[in-house]
Amino acid sequence: MTVAIKKWGNSLALRIPKDIAKTLHIENNTTLELSIKNGALVIKPQNETLLESLVAGIDANNLHTEVNTGKAVGNEEW
Repeated sequence: MTVAIKKWGNSLALRIPKDIAKTLHIENNTTLELSIKNGALVIKPQNETLLESLVAGIDANNLHTEVNTGKAVGNEEW
C-alpha cells in the first residue's frame, strides 16, 4: 500500500488507513513509538505507559524504604 505524506503545520503527517489501524488496534490519541531500523521508519503502538515503564524498572537495588519526616502534619495515625 502506498500513502502520501502531507504537510501539517510545521510537521509532516502520515494518514494510517482504517484497515491497518483496526488491525493494530490504533485509535484516536493512541501513542505510537517511532524508530529507524536499517534506513526504514518503523511505527508501532506503545503498549505500556510511562508509569508502567518506570515501575518495571524498580528492583531490590533501587527500592528505598520509608522516610521518617518527623512529627505528623495532619491526622495520621502511627
